[in-house]
Amino acid sequence: MKNKFSLVTATSVVIANMVGTGVFTSLGFQVMGITSGFALLMLWLLGGVVALCGAFAYSELSVIYPRSGGEYHFLSKIYHPALGFLAGWISITVGFAAPVAAAAIAFGHYFSSAIDFKPLFPHFIGQMNLPVMLSILLVLFLTLLHGTNKKMGAVFQNVMTVVKVSFIILLFILGLIYGNYTHLGFHPDKKALKEMISPAFAISMYFVSYSYSGWNAAAYILNEIRDPLKNTPKALITGTGIVVLLYMMINFIFLFAVPIPELAGKIEVGYVFAQKILGHQAGTIMGLIISFLLISSVSSMIIVGPRVYNAIGEDYRPLRWLSLKRNDVPYIAIIFQSLISIFFILTSTFEQVIIFVGFTLNLFTFLTVLGVFVTRIKKKTENNYKAFGYPWLPGFFLLVNLWILVYGFIYKPHESIAGILIAASGYVIYFFSKEKR
Repeated sequence: MKNKFSLVTATSVVIANMVGTGVFTSLGFQVMGITSGFALLMLWLLGGVVALCGAFAYSELSVIYPRSGGEYHFLSKIYHPALGFLAGWISITVGFAAPVAAAAIAFGHYFSSAIDFKPLFPHFIGQMNLPVMLSILLVLFLTLLHGTNKKMGAVFQNVMTVVKVSFIILLFILGLIYGNYTHLGFHPDKKALKEMISPAFAISMYFVSYSYSGWNAAAYILNEIRDPLKNTPKALITGTGIVVLLYMMINFIFLFAVPIPELAGKIEVGYVFAQKILGHQAGTIMGLIISFLLISSVSSMIIVGPRVYNAIGEDYRPLRWLSLKRNDVPYIAIIFQSLISIFFILTSTFEQVIIFVGFTLNLFTFLTVLGVFVTRIKKKTENNYKAFGYPWLPGFFLLVNLWILVYGFIYKPHESIAGILIAASGYVIYFFSKEKR
């Protein structure tokens, strides 16, 4: 039991996976088509409700199929091992490594822009790409930490997540104290209701959906959690609920303190907010804050991803090397994921890959939640945990995600088809790896 992750660590992994750059960058695009404060907050609340519905569904599946691996394990058990393997193949190739690279590079840019290293190393800094170097150093440090000492890795994750949550609460308080109320209305009216059924609202849901991704993180490390049948549902639901509250707070204070015309079209919403309430020198502060938020995100994905690789390695002989452990840590899988992440950092191809697999990842999540209905029909035995709000809440999740999938396929057909082809390529590996241990 001493090597298992506590409920606090599992919850912090969920929070850290969710809270990244999305919430600090997407509001500027949303206010270009939506100007009602109520409609903007409902956008984030709707995204949070959808994430919570997914967390409720995954909680039931984690009790019925108690094993690490997330969609790989669930889809293998509910439908067919081939479908589960395709979900796992996406995880192995890009599902975690690309987001690790993206967050690490964002960390490098924010940190290097906040702190001027040139006076310290004038000759050395001028001959290298500093953001890339910082990105790689962060990945190497966290790989060493999580690949060698599970207990210290858990402590680090908990501390960094507390720092992340504290920063957001601090920003909220500073906005209330120093922000000038923009007199934006936050009550429902005809304008708000009209905007909530507009195409701009639908498009903005893409940004919100991206910002909430990671709500299912605890399901990937189920075997690593103490008393998993009890604590995994708690981590999924508690972590997601906390992030919904944080996102509502931070978007409210952005709208409260900064006029919409000053936010419109701006990617650096956090910078705009900080400069508005703290002055033009606040960019350094905001850069450090966001870079610390990203450290926690990279750390959590380095914890989560290799547990999926480990589960696949346990099931398929050609990939057994991914399941090798030392001190209860899947160190080979951690190193392997980090090497792919560094490759993406050096080649900068991860942005295209994330676009390609976005449709596929949503598809596998959709099929997993649909699996709650399939499992209820197939299983005759009673389990101790039932998804809250069944069948309405899982059904609501499926409707919203089906809408996102259809919308994405219509408006991004090339990326969607490419994602499907990347997943389908995993079937070749599956065909030659059928022999189980």
